[in-house]
Amino acid sequence: MGVSTSLGEGSTPLVRATRRASGVFFKCEGLNPTGSFKDRGMAVAVTRAGQAGARAVVCASTGNTAASAAAYAAHVGLEAIVLVPAGATASAKLAQTRAAGARLVQIRGTFDDALRLARELGERDGLVLVNSLNPDRIEGQRTVVTEILEQLGREPDLIALPFGGGGNVSAVAAALADAGVTTKIVVGESAVRASTFASAIRIAEPAHAANVAMLVDEGRVHIVSLSEGELRDAWRALAREEGVFCEPASAAGIAALDRAGVGDAATVVCILTGHGLKDTAAVADEHTADSVEATLDAVLEAVE
Repeated sequence: MGVSTSLGEGSTPLVRATRRASGVFFKCEGLNPTGSFKDRGMAVAVTRAGQAGARAVVCASTGNTAASAAAYAAHVGLEAIVLVPAGATASAKLAQTRAAGARLVQIRGTFDDALRLARELGERDGLVLVNSLNPDRIEGQRTVVTEILEQLGREPDLIALPFGGGGNVSAVAAALADAGVTTKIVVGESAVRASTFASAIRIAEPAHAANVAMLVDEGRVHIVSLSEGELRDAWRALAREEGVFCEPASAAGIAALDRAGVGDAATVVCILTGHGLKDTAAVADEHTADSVEATLDAVLEAVE
């Protein structure tokens, strides 16, 4: 297979904040084809898996990697084998994965258990692991930095993003280094990694923990550990104050900035990694709407 795999990933909007400091921007990665930043790296990983003669790609996932791998594999006629922790993945992400025809296996265990098994599967002939442990994934995800620099026309002083497995943190840091810029990185993680409501970062043992720790030691990355309340508040505020609807995990970078501040940074880019429609249950858990009679008086009473 020599054809490059693409569903039109990249070129996502950089939106200026209206209710925050004038130099804050949101990089809306939820507008990639399957609704998350994973598509950038998956396009490269699946292309190269096909070129290497793979019959299938395999991954472990909390949801977004699953949907992305399934879609890109379907696009080029490869099989996708997807392992997810049972009962811990947003239903919309499972629906995407199933719709694309992936072989979905729900593991009675954690994401870390699923990743261990996916790595073992990836060692078998004809199967290629497409988690971010695959360097092709990291290579593809670096493109977000190229776009940010082009869209801004300058380097930002600060980039904020979530810290789940650490693959995207590693990709952003590597791309900034390649570009020769000195932008600092702030990342937000849940203080209760294994049980956070922000399911996309519900990862107890980050696969790229060692590299992120090295980046911290070098002074390039600052990690902020967040309470569930801080994550929820940032997620709600993005939708209600900015009109930007992301999945809860995507707001971790914003929450980290709310806690740590921006210092003297004049230009800040917050990478929002997934669309809000990826986890609608998070909204349903917070809001109920009572029905009313079909009269103007009833409607007025409900809205006043």
